[in-house]
Amino acid sequence: MSRKVIATPGAPPAVAAYSQGILAEGRYVFVSGQVGLDPDTKQMVDGITAQTERALQSLKAIVEASGATLKDVVKVTVLLNTIEDYAAMNEVYARYFTEDQPARAAFGGLELPLGALVEIECIAVVNN
Repeated sequence: MSRKVIATPGAPPAVAAYSQGILAEGRYVFVSGQVGLDPDTKQMVDGITAQTERALQSLKAIVEASGATLKDVVKVTVLLNTIEDYAAMNEVYARYFTEDQPARAAFGGLELPLGALVEIECIAVVNN
């Protein structure tokens, strides 16, 4: 199996033993969970709306660094500290995935890394 680590300055560097993303077989992109961490300041942005925006900006940067686009995303998983933030997260999310949305699951009531309110991961397929 061919495997390439995806790393981009458009997303925060990994804060533990993981990669931002992996491109497998030159086609399948697996993006690690992204939180609302600003890649420049290395600080968490405030609030669910800002954290969702920042997490999706990072996710998009990693997907694009692999050669794919958000239109190539086939599955998204959203983890929320509290399910009460679902509507606010979804409002931001809908601006990134505007048509032919990928499959998605969302879970709430979780303790997330770095005190994050939201964490988002995805799988994409590069369409060369």
